[in-house]
Amino acid sequence: MRTPRPHPAPDPLPCGAGLGAGPATGDGDAIGVGLDIRIAAHADAAGIAARQQQRLTGLLQAAAHTARYRPLLEGRAATGWRLTDLPVTGKRELMRNFEASVTDPAITLGSLHEFMREPGKVGQPYLGRHWVWESSGSTGEPGLYVHDAAAMAVYDALESSRRDSPRPWVRWFDPLFLSERIAFVGATGGHFASHVSVQRLRQAYPWATQRWQSLSILQPLPALVDALHALQPTILATYPTAAALLAEEARAGRLALRLQEVWTGGETLGKGVRAFIEQAFGCALRNSYGASEFLPIAWECSAGRLHVNADWVMLEAVDARHRPVPPGTLSHTTLLTNLANHVQPILRFDIGDRIVLGGAADARCPCGSALPVIEVQGRRDDTLFVPGRAGRPVPLLPLALTTVLEDEAGAYDFQLQQTAPDALRLCLGPGAARGERARERCRRALADFAAMQGASALRISTAALPQLPLGRTGKLQRIVALQGRAPRRRR
Repeated sequence: MRTPRPHPAPDPLPCGAGLGAGPATGDGDAIGVGLDIRIAAHADAAGIAARQQQRLTGLLQAAAHTARYRPLLEGRAATGWRLTDLPVTGKRELMRNFEASVTDPAITLGSLHEFMREPGKVGQPYLGRHWVWESSGSTGEPGLYVHDAAAMAVYDALESSRRDSPRPWVRWFDPLFLSERIAFVGATGGHFASHVSVQRLRQAYPWATQRWQSLSILQPLPALVDALHALQPTILATYPTAAALLAEEARAGRLALRLQEVWTGGETLGKGVRAFIEQAFGCALRNSYGASEFLPIAWECSAGRLHVNADWVMLEAVDARHRPVPPGTLSHTTLLTNLANHVQPILRFDIGDRIVLGGAADARCPCGSALPVIEVQGRRDDTLFVPGRAGRPVPLLPLALTTVLEDEAGAYDFQLQQTAPDALRLCLGPGAARGERARERCRRALADFAAMQGASALRISTAALPQLPLGRTGKLQRIVALQGRAPRRRR
């Protein structure tokens, strides 16, 4: 599951929070988009389907201006095409055909990489008119996504109008979140969707977001606790594993926060973990589902169900041969089509998540929304607990480990296994660099990160495998804890 990559992928932080359609487009466009989104929230299934088809037609017309899709669409009326007539694509195809897949000829991979190498550019528009997000290499290949101003306005409006609040009375009096202190705990070392969202809003609305902060998930836990104590956020946005870890700190008396809400995304959230987080912090949790290809895919309603923003994004639940599976059936993977973004048309993009989409044709959520309900079976990576220099176990969060290996060691095709309390085995797949220099880079990155967290010296080995082992779900679990050892609740 995506969203925020540590980030990576879902993201727990909304694009526009309560600030409406942000600085991405003109006021008139933003008002029109926001009004339509509010109307569609009360539409029936036929009204949502009509919006989908109209926007798909517009997206295909835009795609026809790209070198990649022109041979398929040129000379044929876009209204006559079905989505299933188009090929399935993924990160590898996207990156190999990047400049042939964008409608703005000024966009080049070279200028994008140059733009993204400058930390000060996070949250600023690329070429003065587009926003860039990078995703993790969770499927063995990192991705770059360029979003135009109109798409950003849609994302903002979806988040500001549909995200259900456990404190609706507060939102009536404070729709712009002016009274809130928001902490996003995640990856802050790149152009990741949630981090870009925080920085973009802070730059556009300094008067409203001066008490919003991005805090690195890579810093040692005591330093993160100190930063949270200094900020005293009222809203915490992070990944379920990070939220659970911080909840354990709160239960142990090492973290004292008066949170009013917790926002999570980016990983699978189990019922037990959810209950533990809510009890530890004494507040409600709201989950979301998103990806760098389309950040606000689904929002959680008051009934606790995830609703797809189907008027702006299309999801296909498919089997291993990309054929549709019946409603209510667990898919092998999911194809995403972004109906909002015309600068980089994302059509039938394989995002790798297994989902259950919909159910009985006449079923309707108790909250009253006709937007389809989704269940997501995303990443289920483990938190590793290793011996610490201070005498108690040190937690190593899965998304932090993934970020270290990707960003510092350049490894994307891997599985990290804990084989003993103080031993890790890094399995490198066929898509990874596997020479001795690359292996040493991985070992050093892991050792340095663990030491920074307060861990004792670890034994780290590497292995090159012809194929990485897949779990029962058919997906790769990238971080695997010591088998038979339950995660410890630290008191």
